Amino acid sequence: MSDPTPAPDPHGLLRLGHAAAVLEVATQRWHDGRHEVRNDQVVEETPIVIVYNRVPHVVMMATPQDLEDFALGFSLTEELIRTPADLLAVSVERFSQGIELQATIAPACEAVVASRTRRLAGRTGCGICGADSIAAVLRNVHPVAEGGRIAPEVVTQALDGLAGQQALNRATGAVHAAGWASLDGSLMLVREDVGRHNALDKLIGAALTRGVDPRAGFVVVTSRASFEMVQKATVFGAPILAAISGPTGLAVRVAEQAGLTLVGFARRGALSVYTHPERIGLG
Repeated sequence: MSDPTPAPDPHGLLRLGHAAAVLEVATQRWHDGRHEVRNDQVVEETPIVIVYNRVPHVVMMATPQDLEDFALGFSLTEELIRTPADLLAVSVERFSQGIELQATIAPACEAVVASRTRRLAGRTGCGICGADSIAAVLRNVHPVAEGGRIAPEVVTQALDGLAGQQALNRATGAVHAAGWASLDGSLMLVREDVGRHNALDKLIGAALTRGVDPRAGFVVVTSRASFEMVQKATVFGAPILAAISGPTGLAVRVAEQAGLTLVGFARRGALSVYTHPERIGLG
């Protein structure tokens, strides 16, 4: 990392500043047989270096907002810390080519972090990039608590409501979101990012900061339900994960073992429940 002076912009593309989550870009548009020049908004994708106790751990590509939430959520769901209390402090250092999250963690966690420091930069939201063994990816199953029971309509209500709270996606059309909903389907927290895993980590970090009880609601996401999305939800302790798209086979197996209710294709008044349907009133 170098001097925190903004990088030069020889092409004149960046209008809102390097640290902005949304940038204004000049575009050539063809529509209905007509050509026009206009400014479009695009979401930023920035290298985020996570540093634990002055030792770099991983580089993730992410949207540069809600970064304190991201640091806490990532640290917990990647099982680098045991509880939120192990993350003692986070500072955000912005540089011309990226951002450093300087995290101070409890000394008892340093050995775990050192044993799992990534050898590769993480792609957008790819939490397992750089892991060097199957064991590092397929970590322990985390059984979830019973939680509440909800009707199918509550799940689709929460996901329908999520679209209305995606400010970044409305502006750019290129962003995932993760939301925390109460048992009546009301969205209590929403976080966005170019990476689906990052959005979920940010949501979990925000929920932990606010003392949310994972048993008192459920998680909704605007993506497929991959294995790692399930894993992160179970580490958090959420009993239900509902996704707009479908799950993977490994995600279904892990959800079944952990006791998580996994919902996919939740949209337009329909959904599919892959594991533990009793929480949705279907089992």
